[in-house]
Amino acid sequence: MNYYSLNKEAKNTSFKDAVIKGLAPDKGLYFPESITPLPKSFFDNIDNLSHTEIAFEAIKQFVSPEIPENVLKTIVEETLSFDFPVVKLNDNISTLELFHGPTMAFKDVGARFMARCLGYFNKDNTNEVTVLVATSGDTGGAVANGFLGVKGVNVVILYPSGKVSDIQEMQLTTLGQNIKALEVDGTFDDCQAMVKTAFLDETLTSKMQLTSANSINVARWLPQLFYFMFAYKQLHNTHENIVFSVPSGNFGNVCAGMMAQQLGLPIKHFIASNNENNVVTRYLDSEKYEPKPSVQTISNAMDVGAPSNFIRIQEIYKNNFSALKENISSYSFSDDETCEAMLEIFNTYNYVADPHGAVGYLGSKNYLKDNPNAHCVFLETAHPTKFLDVVEKVIKEKQPLPEQIQSVMGREKVAVSIATYNDLKDFLLS
Repeated sequence: MNYYSLNKEAKNTSFKDAVIKGLAPDKGLYFPESITPLPKSFFDNIDNLSHTEIAFEAIKQFVSPEIPENVLKTIVEETLSFDFPVVKLNDNISTLELFHGPTMAFKDVGARFMARCLGYFNKDNTNEVTVLVATSGDTGGAVANGFLGVKGVNVVILYPSGKVSDIQEMQLTTLGQNIKALEVDGTFDDCQAMVKTAFLDETLTSKMQLTSANSINVARWLPQLFYFMFAYKQLHNTHENIVFSVPSGNFGNVCAGMMAQQLGLPIKHFIASNNENNVVTRYLDSEKYEPKPSVQTISNAMDVGAPSNFIRIQEIYKNNFSALKENISSYSFSDDETCEAMLEIFNTYNYVADPHGAVGYLGSKNYLKDNPNAHCVFLETAHPTKFLDVVEKVIKEKQPLPEQIQSVMGREKVAVSIATYNDLKDFLLS
């Protein structure tokens, strides 16, 4: 499989080069040259397939021939070493739990898959690769954990000071080894802008090989399509008209769901559930795409004012606004509405949702008002204890800490404070 830049001004390249470069030389995101749907029999017989078998068949066209099938099977098996359960709340709403991995966030899958791909590509290479990543919350911890100790790979994580939860911060600042954390005086958008600038800075790229582990990287983005297939396997015998409500920030997750649909997965519709950073909600209302500076909310992983992956979504639909709008709805919710939803879920269903999942739940409820025959699955993207202060304040009940969270408690935070791109550049060159 070759990949092309969505800016259409760079040469097409291989999966390996797309992973190692992260971003195309013309600043564009990479996109696969073709998408070949899986046979109908694959979905008809999905009950007989394991998670590893489903994921292997779904991803292999995107990585072949550069990763041999036997190696790919091992990568997929190691990536998916935890569960992805669907929990039913009522006849119309379920939640897909994506927080059973090592850092208790949905990004564990993409980070682990990418780390193993990069480790394979780098196994005979004496040159080091520096993974440069911006995080609004969960990406940093997932990438840090996924790449910890990977030979020949250094990881530098930029995160906005005071705008991630305490546990998220501990997960990305306490591991040491090949993981370095930079605490940025600014927003996630500032962090993301610094990372993109670094990729285009020839004084840097001439001295070091940079790549990204944000969802702009195809190896981080594409494996997210697995979740939707796993949920379909659990629901298709009992529910028709399956709709996914995806808490959306950088739009990599909902875009990956659309890629699963392109592969033939029988999904009826998508809901992009936004917090007050709602550029896509406004776009679907007005057909005007107007990124704005992000604002801070309690669902901080979605605090993105200029979502990188939305251009991939537009590519899937060939920039046809009508076709896109047929397949996706979008709603935006305030922090107050999010808190009310968390309390409602707890009181009504005895289920503890994190703020991002609560936004997904609200999207489901809104969609069902006009589509009562749908079955909405909202993605619970992070374990509620990652947002302990918010969750316990809302539901008024103490939450036990899972083992994955306890393991980082009490460790010493190590982070370098920076404020400008030049600070980042000086750090990388040093």
